Amino acid sequence: MIPLKIFPKIQFPFRTSNDLPFLMPKKLFVLAGEVSGDLHAAPVAARLLLEVPDLRVFGVGGEGLRRLGAELLYDTRQMSIMGFFDVLKHAGFLRRVIRELKEAVRREMPDAVLLVDYPGMNLIMAKFCGELGIPVIYYISPQVWAWKERRVKAIRASIDRLLVIFRFEVDFFLRHGIDAEFVGHPVIEELAEVSLPPKEEFLKAHGIGADTQLVGLLPGSRKQELAYIFPSMLKGARLLARGRRVVFLMGRAPNLDAGLYGELEAYGDLKIVECSAYEVMQYSDLGLVTSGTATLEALCFGMPMVVLYRTGRLNYMIGRMLVKLTSISLANIVTKGLGAREQVVPELIQDAMDGEGIFREGSRILDDPALAAAMRKELLAARAGLASESPSQRVAEVLEEYLVGTGRRGALQIKE
Repeated sequence: MIPLKIFPKIQFPFRTSNDLPFLMPKKLFVLAGEVSGDLHAAPVAARLLLEVPDLRVFGVGGEGLRRLGAELLYDTRQMSIMGFFDVLKHAGFLRRVIRELKEAVRREMPDAVLLVDYPGMNLIMAKFCGELGIPVIYYISPQVWAWKERRVKAIRASIDRLLVIFRFEVDFFLRHGIDAEFVGHPVIEELAEVSLPPKEEFLKAHGIGADTQLVGLLPGSRKQELAYIFPSMLKGARLLARGRRVVFLMGRAPNLDAGLYGELEAYGDLKIVECSAYEVMQYSDLGLVTSGTATLEALCFGMPMVVLYRTGRLNYMIGRMLVKLTSISLANIVTKGLGAREQVVPELIQDAMDGEGIFREGSRILDDPALAAAMRKELLAARAGLASESPSQRVAEVLEEYLVGTGRRGALQIKE
């Protein structure tokens, strides 16, 4: 465990560990406001601790950072808020979080700040930390290439190092005069640690016949996604089950309460095997996947899929005005590129995402092995573009530069 309280009775006139490096441990503030952010931040912190054993880590995260001994002021489960109106509804809570995080940063004066995704709050904290003279490293850039491009100015003004996970982001930020470094996508590194048995063993363990079609259900990791998407996903599943020998593999989000899956009670006629999300992606002939990081993970497994997305009507109307992409899923964006109109996997958005639409698109893939094979091949080919030896190692190396005082301040300069 990381020692989170040191010298509690001794008052030092020093504000940062750089002032007294031989006594005071280095400090790192981390803000990873979502489950995926914690998943990506934890390996970075683990690698840093190998080089800086007395490093104090504090901020916002989840189980991954907690296991490393980080002092969590807020947990990712408290921060899972999405949609314009949901943000407005929780505005008071979010203001309190920001105020308390600012107080903690000012009090602790960390040697460096690691911000992971979660742009709404992270850009506010980036500005605040930058004004205090604390180096800010941003890992997993805000998706300003999709919407809110005006945030580019805030990135340029407040962030010392921008570490991006898609190759096309380097070119995008270069056009805006920002020097970004591609470190690779962390999902590739995480998947390298996954070991799954052969499909035959999985089928045998669950009593599934070899001639059975497997359809994966990945309804998302947020409460709102379950509320808006899961009911239609199950309706589509029921339609797909008619006239087919099919078993559904479902991956529950570990951060969500089991009560949120109550919709399943009305679908006792479906043969559903609950397993890990990675097992769903590895073994399914078709996946019904809520838009998000899961579509990128599914791409890495080469799983043919139908991407689903729905939100509140007003949220959707506002989003339509702000988002400038032709595809919403990372599977299509990574495979076909920004702005491409062609899609490798079908997307069902808002009103088009109903049981009939899911049945139609899902049947098209299940009933055409050649189409499914071509989709799988194209997805796996796109995986190579995400590769990097070790994103977490590179991010840790950048952070270590600032923790030992050799990192560059103000690195994001407009290029002439």
